[in-house]
This record gives sequence, structure tokens and C-alpha cells, in this order.
Amino acid sequence: MSATAKKSSQARKTLQLVLIAVAALVLAGNFIIKSLGDDVAPAEGAEGSALSTLDSLTVQEAATTDGYDREADFGSAWQDADDNGCDTRNDMLQRDLEDIKFSDGDACEVASGTLDDPYTGETIAFERGENSGDVQIDHVVALMNGWTTGAADWDRDTRIEFANDPLNLIASDGPANMGKGAKDASEWLPDNQAYRCEYVARQIAVKAKYELWVTPAEHDAMEDVLTSCPAEPLPAP
Repeated sequence: MSATAKKSSQARKTLQLVLIAVAALVLAGNFIIKSLGDDVAPAEGAEGSALSTLDSLTVQEAATTDGYDREADFGSAWQDADDNGCDTRNDMLQRDLEDIKFSDGDACEVASGTLDDPYTGETIAFERGENSGDVQIDHVVALMNGWTTGAADWDRDTRIEFANDPLNLIASDGPANMGKGAKDASEWLPDNQAYRCEYVARQIAVKAKYELWVTPAEHDAMEDVLTSCPAEPLPAP
């Protein structure tokens, strides 16, 4: 073999060795990156945040809906639970709507107003009458969800308090509220993504206040939302 041929053969072998070494380094790097990724801890919330409070909630499967009766168990809608002279629906309309006008001669009944709907991000003009349902009062933690995560064991007075607690209530778009129904965070989240952190934080605050549990799927869905906003605070009770 000529000297030139020997040099060419050695060059090819050297190149092959270099390529093998590079491939080995790439594979090792991918393995290290994957290993590090597997060991990355989930986001942690600061003390008092919704995320840290979520970690304090009991996680277990939902109980049966057997025996659930909305009115018999949680009282008729809507009551004057705080004895301020106004029923809960009008209290919430007064709290959440802007540019409010009252019905003639009535200091409680909201006749009209404007809602910046948190669930859709849309502005809704509310007017009492045949279209009153355009704005509804949502139970952030649905009553049936409450029943299957601990409320079935409460006395009726506690259930009525829960059903009329302003912490668990928010004025919202009627169709959005109907679409939500009794779904938890693993089954339904607001279309308005900018509100999802606050929405989940409010659900967690309610569950913590009333010592309700969350299902595994519900917990994971809440955690997924709060990963993008680990400092989201709990709303004031």
C-alpha cells in the first residue's frame, strides 16, 4: 500500500472514531438532561399562597352523590343568610356589577348594571326581566362537588352557610355557569385563561375554609394551573 493510501485509510479511521465519540457524548448528554428533568421538583408556592394551601388539602376519591338534594340539603336559592335585608343573589350583584341601578323603591333589588365577566372576559349588560339569566351567581365550588368531597357529613346550617358564602360565589356569564354545572377543575376551567389562577385559588380557599377534600384529578388540575403562577394568593375570606 502506498504512503498516500495509508494516510487516507488512517484519516478515515480517525474520522470514524471522532464520529463515534461525538455520538457517545450526545447520547450521554441526552441521558443526563433527561435524568435532571426527572428529578426537577414541581413548583412550590410561598407560605399562604394558593399552591402551598393546595398541598395541605386531603386528596381522596369523590364520595357518592347518593342522597344529594340541592334544596333540602343546602336551602332554597336565594336566602338572606347574613340578615342584611337583601337576598344573596342581590348581594352578589351589588358586589360584582358596576353602574348599578336599583328597582324603584327597593334598596336591595338590582335592576341593571354591567358585569366584566371573569369566566369569558366579556362585558355583559345586565337588566332585570326576561334576560336576567344572562348573569348568574356561580358557586365556585359547586354544591354537588361540595357534597361529594365532605359536605354530606355536615349539618344543614353549615351547608346553608356554604351555599351563601360570598367567598364561594361570583357573578358570571349565565351560559358559562350552566356549562360548568357541578364540574371540578379537572373537568372545567374558565375560557378566560387570564382568570384561571384566581379561579383555582378561590376554589382552594373555599375547600380549605370548609375542610373539603380534592380528588386526585382535581388536585393535579389545580397544580397544573398554579405552576404558571406559584405566588397566586388566596382570596380574602
